[in-house]
Amino acid sequence: MNIQILIPFLLYLLFMVAIGWFFYSRTKNLSDYILGGRRLNFWVTALSAQASDMSGWLMLGLPGYAYLAGVEAAWIAIGLGIGTYLNWKFVACRLRRLTYAMGDSITLPEYFDNRFQASSRALRVVSALFILIFFLIYTASGFVAGAKLFSTVFGFPYVVALLIGVLVIVSYTFLGGFHAVAWTDLFQGLIMFFAILIVPGLVVRELGGISDTWEALHRINHHLLTMFKDIHGQPLSWITIVSLLAWGLGYFGQPHILARFMAIRRAEEISQARRIAIVWVIISLTCAVLIGLIANAYIEPLSTGESETVFMVLVNRTVVPIVAGFLLSAILAAIMSTADSQLLVASSAISEDFYHAFVHKNASQPELVWVSRAMVLLISAIAFILALNPNSSVLDLVSYAWAGFGAAFGPVVLLSLFWKRMTGRGALAGVIVGGLTVLFWKQLSGGIFDLYEIVPGFILSLVAIFIFSYTGKRPNVGEFDI
Repeated sequence: MNIQILIPFLLYLLFMVAIGWFFYSRTKNLSDYILGGRRLNFWVTALSAQASDMSGWLMLGLPGYAYLAGVEAAWIAIGLGIGTYLNWKFVACRLRRLTYAMGDSITLPEYFDNRFQASSRALRVVSALFILIFFLIYTASGFVAGAKLFSTVFGFPYVVALLIGVLVIVSYTFLGGFHAVAWTDLFQGLIMFFAILIVPGLVVRELGGISDTWEALHRINHHLLTMFKDIHGQPLSWITIVSLLAWGLGYFGQPHILARFMAIRRAEEISQARRIAIVWVIISLTCAVLIGLIANAYIEPLSTGESETVFMVLVNRTVVPIVAGFLLSAILAAIMSTADSQLLVASSAISEDFYHAFVHKNASQPELVWVSRAMVLLISAIAFILALNPNSSVLDLVSYAWAGFGAAFGPVVLLSLFWKRMTGRGALAGVIVGGLTVLFWKQLSGGIFDLYEIVPGFILSLVAIFIFSYTGKRPNVGEFDI
């Protein structure tokens, strides 16, 4: 074990836990624990949203895909860039205003319940169930990424590496809640940004400059440099291109990202946060693709199973150990910034949307906070079990959960913000149809079933919302401006 690499890791981990402890005594009620009391400034909102968005797949999954597929991976980056902008532009401000106006809703299921004033709680329960299902998968992906990091860098056995990552993430999330998560995300977002900006520059310098790097890649396989052909020179099918671009659809339904919009202190600050977020996303996604691409010209071939370690391999080859420790901490930052957010949102689905809504309606605020903390531990334990397979692909797990949220909640969130005619029955149908389509579509393959499951899920969810809304009684949205 290299002590020079270990020291930056330990300093980073201690700093994260210290933030959690700092906010422990400042968490007074469930709104504080789940949504930070809606007091985030625009800097924290922007970087927290994007850091929690990208997760370990920005440092592991996307560079690994670009390493294997070349510039083809840029289609994902383009889709995500467009989706990020549209989400900030059209969803963020309206969601902040409406969730506050409609009963000061602190979770998506609670917002749906208040927005549609449903006599039945079915929409709230079903929404919370899908949040639990897909966040278990998503959180497991973060745990897998953390285990791969500690295993690759320090040589720990996979299970030991997995346990270390889980304990650190759970500790500060358990203690500090949303404030701790958001502020750690701010620092983690900055670490991720500078690390992913520095590494491709170091590699290109080692290769002799941009032109030499381009020529080296061209000699190895010129198909790596084409967007419309795969690495074997075959044209990309429309299914492949649409599937990659469709990642952008997922943004409208990600509860851990939407929670940042709901938590900003004033809706008027959204435009400032949006500009910061877009710059961060464009640069980070571009560099992630570059890292995987140029690695083909700098390191010996990696197997498909090893491709997601490409960022770590490059760091170890280009800088001295002490600097490598700080750069590799960026992977841990990416992993933790998403896993902590997912744990918090999933725990809120149980504490607020099950326990508070159905089990103990008169529960005190301290009681609800401790229920949420207990759920963080329970959900972490289940996700830990799901992550025990060392052969799990970070990108595959993330794509599944991303599609699930995007299809189940994306159409419902969008139409609830812009369409007055939408009803609770329509929303319920949209959540169920979108979520189930992803779950079933994922199990099929061949022909049209090779299309990324978010596409049919999103479309069928929209259809279900329109059909069930138009066949029901026209809703009364009262004085709210939709």
